[in-house]
Amino acid sequence: MDITQLILDDHHEQRRLFAILEQIESADTGALTDVWSRLAAFLEVHAAAEEAIFYPELVRLAIGPRPLASAEPETIDAIYDHNEIRDSVTAVSAHAVGSPDWREAVAAANLANSDHMAEEEREGLTDFRRRVTLAERHRLAVAFAAFEARHVTGVRPVDKDPQQYVRQIEEAALSDQAPGSLRIGGLRA
Repeated sequence: MDITQLILDDHHEQRRLFAILEQIESADTGALTDVWSRLAAFLEVHAAAEEAIFYPELVRLAIGPRPLASAEPETIDAIYDHNEIRDSVTAVSAHAVGSPDWREAVAAANLANSDHMAEEEREGLTDFRRRVTLAERHRLAVAFAAFEARHVTGVRPVDKDPQQYVRQIEEAALSDQAPGSLRIGGLRA
């Protein structure tokens, strides 16, 4: 098991659910509501899992023994994207299910999410596979899968300040490296 593959699998499922929505007739508001509710919850749980498990580890690569200069800006961009996706998902609820405005709002959420996934697949996931051992990616995959399982019904959407998010992770990682640190609260065992 590999966290990068779990993230790619989630991306595939997100694309599949958006495609399903496109194929449901606008008059079938019950099916649209059910599929959209599942997708909206899934998008947020996926983002929250990435923010709790994956991106902290990517940021740690920026300050590790072989610093990865791209890790910090990639993470800032990803958190910004997550906020944009959250906002676009919220915008869908302002419209009657199945209406042209609802469809347009869903399409905007799909575009925001698709842009994010493409960047993440080209950048962060590739960098991570190149720099992190399979054993470490497996350990993170277990944590990622457990997080998503615990929150299968959803989590409360919360926008984050991208710079503050990265700064907090960097400060925690640097304190973990301090001599005598017990590394309490970090993801590393």
